[in-house]
Amino acid sequence: MNYKKWYGFVILAALFLSGCDNQNKDSQSTTKQKIIIGTSGSPSPFTTVDEKGELVGYDIDVVKAIFSELPQYEISFEVTEFSSVLAGLDSQRYQVGANNYAMNEKRKEKYFYSDPIFRNQYVIAVAKSNNNINRFSDLQGKSTEVTPGLNYATALETYNEQNPNNPVKIVYSEADLLPVLQHVESGQYDFQLIDNVMLSQYINEHKLNLKTIELSQEDGDRIGSPFSYLLISKGASGERLTQDINQGIQKIINNGKLTTISQHYFGADYSPK
Repeated sequence: MNYKKWYGFVILAALFLSGCDNQNKDSQSTTKQKIIIGTSGSPSPFTTVDEKGELVGYDIDVVKAIFSELPQYEISFEVTEFSSVLAGLDSQRYQVGANNYAMNEKRKEKYFYSDPIFRNQYVIAVAKSNNNINRFSDLQGKSTEVTPGLNYATALETYNEQNPNNPVKIVYSEADLLPVLQHVESGQYDFQLIDNVMLSQYINEHKLNLKTIELSQEDGDRIGSPFSYLLISKGASGERLTQDINQGIQKIINNGKLTTISQHYFGADYSPK
């Protein structure tokens, strides 16, 4: 073979292989880890399916904002039953749960918690005509409707264990929050434990004849810390994902995105500081 032709062939081959190698590196560098976020689509305004069939809400927008700061991930959402979100995290079908989750010690054993994404206060909702409930201890012997697994249900179950002679009458339900509050308004049930900001919004939007009973710090602590979080599956990459999510949360706190989302949904800043 002619030397010049042979040398040119070698150069072309080297360039070809180099180009392939760069393409492979580029392909690897742009490969994103797929993350599925499970949510029940309630309670509004944290997570809901609107009249157009689109998933919206505070938690949903916060998740999108967090992952906009984490380009190494590609996210999608799946709406399912509340209990199925937790089951999906257990099986690692979902890597993240977004459902206005409060701190729960039993749940903390099974999942990673993100840093807080919402700051609030727990209260008791009662009918305006109800003058028998003025504090947490007045809930003994009274009735309420709760979703199994919620922090409110856990707090009441624990309270009943401590006060077995006159327990709270707990009726478990998967009903949406509006009919649950309407059942309190009508007197079907005596009370509902709830986030203060959520109760205020429902009273204003739906003209509910309910009043708010504020809880002492001690009684609020029975339910949990006044924050909500994202849950992360304890899968193989769960710890790394939690660290990245927390970095994203800090970024959207610092750049004001979290405040903007809070003001959009609640008209005030409930972002944790």
